[in-house]
Amino acid sequence: MNSPIFLDSESVMKYTQSRGLYNALVAQVNRDFTRVNLKLAFGLNPQPKELQTVIREKIYLLLMERFSEYLNVMYAVDIPERAFKNLEIKDTVDVAEQVTFLILKRELQKLELKEKYKSKD
Repeated sequence: MNSPIFLDSESVMKYTQSRGLYNALVAQVNRDFTRVNLKLAFGLNPQPKELQTVIREKIYLLLMERFSEYLNVMYAVDIPERAFKNLEIKDTVDVAEQVTFLILKRELQKLELKEKYKSKD
């Protein structure tokens, strides 16, 4: 099962919703941030736009004020280093947006791998 190529966070959100994976995506994001003792401020059932905004704002804050915690999140989510080489660095807001996209894409990959190997049991 090959994942489609995503252009932005919005396309990841639409795909997860169409596959019925959105709630699992929210849980996976929350789990990885919680593993590094960071809380994301969204309700029980955040809308896709809200989830993107909360992640982006948290990443922005970490980049600006708590860089070591930012690195911990990248490690917990398991973003490959090569993914950062393609980032267009204009300003911190753009970087936070691009990193949010990387996070959502990676979390979706994890879910799809779990789904793929769960079905082989």
